Amino acid sequence: MNLAVAFLPAAVLGLTFGKFITAHLFSPIPVATAFIVGGVVILWAERRAHVVHAPDVDSISAFDAFKIGCAQCLALIPGTSRSGATIIGGLFSGLSRTAATEFSFFLAVPTLTAAGGYQLLKERDLFSAADVSWFTAGGLAAFVAAFFVVRWLIRFVSRHDFTVFAWYRIAFGIAVLVTAQTGLVEWSAR
Repeated sequence: MNLAVAFLPAAVLGLTFGKFITAHLFSPIPVATAFIVGGVVILWAERRAHVVHAPDVDSISAFDAFKIGCAQCLALIPGTSRSGATIIGGLFSGLSRTAATEFSFFLAVPTLTAAGGYQLLKERDLFSAADVSWFTAGGLAAFVAAFFVVRWLIRFVSRHDFTVFAWYRIAFGIAVLVTAQTGLVEWSAR
């Protein structure tokens, strides 16, 4: 039930504003800004005192799930990490680092499946029956890789903070802004 509650905000906003986001936010300045702002928010989240009221996934309330779902809406902005937004949203909501990470991975399943299915439906004229084997092989490879990596990643994230990732986001965002403004790199939306 919590996954459905967390999934709904991004689904509604994505369907409502998807065309606007694609038309206006897929350019270097908004993406780089999202990288920098996201890095600052991560640093803030890591430096504040954590009061944990949900030590594991089973203790997450529907209201916690809704707040994480609202945080996931930020990932509609290009340059914002979906998993980063939901994990940091979970930390701000009082989840332990492990619970926030696990719930973020669980929430990825309906979110990414729905987004991928919707995109496939929209672009169905570009595909043929011959593409099914490629999608099947890619999906299977992604599932196997995730199966082996997710457990390790959850353990890693539960013991380490995101400070290095935050500084990477800030540095990369600044690099994109500088190279776009100086013309050193021609960043394009596609």
